Amino acid sequence: MNKTLQNIISSGENETVELKTSFSDEVIISLVAFANNKGGTVYIGVSDKGEIKGVKLGKETIQKWINEIKNKTASVIIPEIEAIDELGKTVVLMKVPAYPIKPISIKGRCYKRKGNSNHLMSIEEISNEHLRTINTSWDFHIDPNHSIENISLDKVNRFIKKIEKRTENNIPFPPFEFLSKMEMLREEKLTFGAFLLFATDYCPISDLQIGRFKSDITIIDSLSLNTDLFTEVDEIIAFIKKHLMVEYIITGEPQRTERFNYPLDAIREIVINMVVHRDYRNSSGSIIKIFDNRIEFYNPGKLFGGITVQDLLTGSYTSQSRNKMIAKAFKEIGLIERYGSGIHRIQKICKEYGVIEPVFEEIGNGFQVILFKDKINEDVNVGVSVGVNVGVNVGVNDLLKIITDNPGVNSKQLLMYFDVTDRTVERWIKQLREENKIEFKGAPKTGGYFLIDNQKL
Repeated sequence: MNKTLQNIISSGENETVELKTSFSDEVIISLVAFANNKGGTVYIGVSDKGEIKGVKLGKETIQKWINEIKNKTASVIIPEIEAIDELGKTVVLMKVPAYPIKPISIKGRCYKRKGNSNHLMSIEEISNEHLRTINTSWDFHIDPNHSIENISLDKVNRFIKKIEKRTENNIPFPPFEFLSKMEMLREEKLTFGAFLLFATDYCPISDLQIGRFKSDITIIDSLSLNTDLFTEVDEIIAFIKKHLMVEYIITGEPQRTERFNYPLDAIREIVINMVVHRDYRNSSGSIIKIFDNRIEFYNPGKLFGGITVQDLLTGSYTSQSRNKMIAKAFKEIGLIERYGSGIHRIQKICKEYGVIEPVFEEIGNGFQVILFKDKINEDVNVGVSVGVNVGVNVGVNDLLKIITDNPGVNSKQLLMYFDVTDRTVERWIKQLREENKIEFKGAPKTGGYFLIDNQKL
């Protein structure tokens, strides 16, 4: 047996290999998925268990297959085809490269290869894939709902002055000519990006809600924003800063050192990343919630470019921007130092500040960052949600009562009742489980904790 083929078959299906016993629409779907990803090969005549079944070929069989693939795909796929004789049986290889202009579809449906499976692409994924392969982004396109009259000339001039100050170079163009050279105006029409950056007054697609919470349902201060993005960054940071506590550090010097209980540089980095990388096509707004022990930053739109949270944290990805124009504008005035390095800077700032590492996670159709104020390796006195310091035993007992009153509550929900770290809550949960007082029921992602029947408070 051909050793190369033997090795491929024995390794099984993966990101670039699919095994099929016969030709069908499933073969075409795999070819489409490969073309929309990194390319790949379908082996026809082999079961998914690696058994050589073979296929029977007539004089026109392969040509009929090619015609069927051409008729059912757009843009048209024409795979490279090879027939191999193995153990007296015929195996047909259909190979396609990654196509330069994506996505490719079969009968109007687009698929992409993920691992060893073909996944139907959502409308958002289709749109992003197309924009990426033609080296553009949504914010470069003309806004049909707004015109040049809807942006502020003063804001444009301030933007130009900031660039001149940063670069120490004079920009010899009037504002609108400068915007045209930056492609913020195209065909003398306003782009989505330019509207978001320089909107005169109300900007309906930049909506953001920010609130100071004393509990999950009690808001003591809030702010709604619908403005240009540069102003939005300043307003968000000012509101958060207003609600931060100041610690005074005695250093031996005549004056005390003031320090916020959260790293302000990390907050600024998170806010800028929120504003720059948000999916403004999504009808949902951004949300920031300030609690006693954490700040939650939520943005509509999952991570862009198919990267995962793990990729983000390990740095094993190539930086791609959902909003290239907006990212470039923020970089021009020095608010972004280097593309793709924001997450690592946030982690580094928190570590140097001595607070525990923030959480980065995809939730629903969005992305969330949770910033904590608890210090690394700090002996934290346990605090309940009303802010009263209590001992560890009281914390465990309070946790048990919450689970009794709220059967099925999960770890994340439990954390919101206490002004402690998630590790502290996990330690309490572990203690209660070891004492056989609570149990976990349901699937890992959707289940929760319940009081064991023989327990009474």
